[in-house]
Amino acid sequence: MGVEEIVLLNAEDEAVGTAPKSASHHEDTPYHLAFSCYVVDTEGRVLITQRALGKRTFPGVWTGSCCGHPGPGEGLRDAVLRRLRDELGIPDASITSVLPGFQYRAVAEDGTVEHERCPVVRATVPAAGTAVHPNPEEVERAEWWTWERCLELAGLPESSPWYRLQLAELAPLGAPLDWPDAGPRGLPPALGW
Repeated sequence: MGVEEIVLLNAEDEAVGTAPKSASHHEDTPYHLAFSCYVVDTEGRVLITQRALGKRTFPGVWTGSCCGHPGPGEGLRDAVLRRLRDELGIPDASITSVLPGFQYRAVAEDGTVEHERCPVVRATVPAAGTAVHPNPEEVERAEWWTWERCLELAGLPESSPWYRLQLAELAPLGAPLDWPDAGPRGLPPALGW
């Protein structure tokens, strides 16, 4: 496997280059493209994960189902499906764009900065029969939670900064199965749907 590349962005969310992911997250992390995904089953439960304790950035925090960085030329759907397979062993899901304009900047305890244009998607899976097989290098724990419990997590310090910011925008939209489909409208120019 080659070096994972991230897509660097300018203030207009246009691609201005690429950089190795491993060397790009530090005290002066450049603004770049990412995504966050919430896996929701058809009964409305949400898969919440704890980041692996060995992760370089924000180890051990609780957050949504998975996140990642689309590679150069990779569309959002393909990037999400790739990370669902790699992080959680979920082979397929129905992908819906929910918060296409989300972006944030957060600083970890060690000074590492996350600075991302981070569209948020919902991945819907069947209630029965969707096995989850977390990759221990990425995920410490994965649990199916009620939406009410997800909302409670947003008020706790053990949740990730991006989770808290995302929940502030997702909560007014209602329960996860009710989140409206934003489609490709509002996605950054550097990202195909």
